[in-house]
Parts: sequence; structure tokens; C-alpha cells
Amino acid sequence: MPNALFVFSRVEGPAAEWIRDVQRRYDPKLAAMHEPHLTLAGSSGVGPIAPSTPVDEVRAAMSRVATETPPLSLRFGPPKRFMQTEIVSLPLDPNGPIRDLHERIARSGLSFARARFTFTPHVTLSFYPTLTRERARELLSLRIDDPAVFTTLTVSVTDDPMPPQPLFELPFGGLGGRPPDGPVATSDEHG
Repeated sequence: MPNALFVFSRVEGPAAEWIRDVQRRYDPKLAAMHEPHLTLAGSSGVGPIAPSTPVDEVRAAMSRVATETPPLSLRFGPPKRFMQTEIVSLPLDPNGPIRDLHERIARSGLSFARARFTFTPHVTLSFYPTLTRERARELLSLRIDDPAVFTTLTVSVTDDPMPPQPLFELPFGGLGGRPPDGPVATSDEHG
């Protein structure tokens, strides 16, 4: 969908560098176009925000969501292939803190297009290349011990195949986008 508005959260902490390294080795095009992130609205659970929505309205709704959200520290499961595709991603438990965040976005009062897939939170490792059997086996055997830290919401204009263009970024819980000093909401389902 041209000029669609997606909601992302950047991966932060040691997991971000590990993911960047994997993307550079297995999908340099993805690594060049996107920093490691979790899509919260646009592709699964809820579709993109209606492009006709005024940016001020989007910012107000997402500000409320971000303010209510504590920083999150979430563990990844083992890499998985997305249904009969070459796409490989690191899944996150779709329940707990990430489900709560997704539901608050969906109930924010904004209008969303219909999603093509059920809510499947993940961070993509490889999207563009056709993987040889050996490369797929290597990629699927990787494991990450570090949790993903999420402290911000980013709303971006997405017009495939162009890279997303961020409109604005909002900190969770008023932390200004910095990694948390204190406790964070965690999920150890895959830990």
C-alpha cells in the first residue's frame, strides 16, 4: 500500500548489534534499508494506519500509547521461516507485554486497514535473498541469548520498495528513548 503509516519499535541493546550483524551477512539489502525493528502496526494484527489520518491525530494517539508503555525487555525464540517463503525471522512471544502494547495501539482510536496476518511479533533476519539450503540451515541454527530492548515507538511512512521514512519517534514511559535504568517489563517465554 503506497504511503501507508506503520508503527515500529527499534531493537536496542546488545541484541540490536547481533541482529545487524546477521542481517549484513545474510541479507545486506535488508540491513541497508532498515534498522532492526519490530512492526507493531502495518502487517500483522492490524494493518497500516489510514494514510488520510492527520499526522497530529496519529501523534496524539501514539503519544498516549507510548506514555502508558514501560520499556520492554523480551526474549527471542529460535529463528523461523515465514509460511512457505524465504523470509526468516526471530519470533517474540505474542502474549504478555507485547500483546498489551499491540492491543493498545489497535484500540487507540485510529483507523487501520485490514491486516493480512494474525499478530505475529518478530524481527526479520532475512527478507530479500533466496536462501540456499545450506544458508537457510545456518540461519535457522542461530540463537541469541540477549533480550531485545524496546524503549520507543516510531511512526513511519512506508512506500514499498522504498525504505520507510520516519515521521516521529516517541519514548516509552517518558524515558526520552534511553535504555531504562530501572526495572523493565519482561517476557521470558522463549528464554
